Amino acid sequence: MGIGGLATAMRLHEIGWEPVIVERAPERRAAGYFIGLFETGRATAKRMGILDAIGNRTDPTSITYDVERDGRRRPGMGYGDLPGGPRLILRGDIETALYDTVAPRTEIRYGTTPTALDEHPAGVDVTLRTTTGEDAADTTERFDLVIGADGLRSTVRRLAFGPDSRFMRPLHHIVAATTMKEPVPGYRPQDGIVLAEPGRSVWTFPFTDHQPGLLFNYRTDDEDAQFRRPPIESLRAAFGPEPVGPVLGHLLRQFEQAEDYIFDSAHQIEMDTWHTDRIVLLGDAAWCLTLYSGMGASTAMAGADLLGTLLQRNPGNTPRALREWDQKLRPFMALQQKSARTEGLPTFVPQTRKDKIVRTAMQKVLTNRVGKKVMTAMLDKAFKEMSIDVAAV
Repeated sequence: MGIGGLATAMRLHEIGWEPVIVERAPERRAAGYFIGLFETGRATAKRMGILDAIGNRTDPTSITYDVERDGRRRPGMGYGDLPGGPRLILRGDIETALYDTVAPRTEIRYGTTPTALDEHPAGVDVTLRTTTGEDAADTTERFDLVIGADGLRSTVRRLAFGPDSRFMRPLHHIVAATTMKEPVPGYRPQDGIVLAEPGRSVWTFPFTDHQPGLLFNYRTDDEDAQFRRPPIESLRAAFGPEPVGPVLGHLLRQFEQAEDYIFDSAHQIEMDTWHTDRIVLLGDAAWCLTLYSGMGASTAMAGADLLGTLLQRNPGNTPRALREWDQKLRPFMALQQKSARTEGLPTFVPQTRKDKIVRTAMQKVLTNRVGKKVMTAMLDKAFKEMSIDVAAV
């Protein structure tokens, strides 16, 4: 039950619909890792009335350091320093703000997944399988609209549009994320760390009132091989064979000791259309941008907000509302996907030694007051699309 689904349920309620949320998990999962909320998301959250409830965990006293394996460090630029001033928050902050609004007035079916979709002019017959313990029961119900906000490997997308292989574009990178329990020795808990080398990097994300987030990234030409062994072994292989040094060694141990983590390959979703007449995909299921865009949560909320607006403006004509929604969002999402590949990915993971040299030079410029002013102006221009209120119509 993610951000896109909850935000859509909220907007549907506001325009007089009666949504039913179907959730595969047996109960609500409130955990979540770090995200940055840019202006696109902030504007949407404010319009939906949840921005204050989401909060802001950015620590104004934080300093981010660019670190070498041997322990050398220099002041650098962290995620919170990017143009657009993203709020550093947890995914669960948005989900909780939405859930607290949606849950009291919405039917939520846990342990339930769709197994078949049969679309008609008047609606969609949905076969649902509900699992309780070892027992499973199938039922079929008709809905006016089916919204697949079920993530990168969407069940709704497979049932309505075809297999994942038709739509998943690999970026040939692995991401591994968790929450740190212990800060790196010699650093304050509120300080950020970036160790970036050609084809691999590790970042920490500090918060005001929460343990830091930890993110590993690395490039690979054989994604399948990364999942044939424990994640920590793949990470150690990717960051070897050089000695890890004190900082990287500590961060690898933090991941190894973590009880909860993400270890996955990075893919974007590319589709010619996100909808039929009565089935529509939203969020990662439709346009997955990857974390390298920094816009996943923002665009999920914006997509939900705009969908509610256009359904309200087209009463009794759902197909037209979906066409207008697709036409409005598609150029913006294409821009975000391209930006994630060409700007976001190299920002997180230098792809070549030249990228690494450029990154180091940029950090030196940013330590100079005049240089920082010029560089910030250049970066503001590059990041301006993260401030577009795409759901405002």
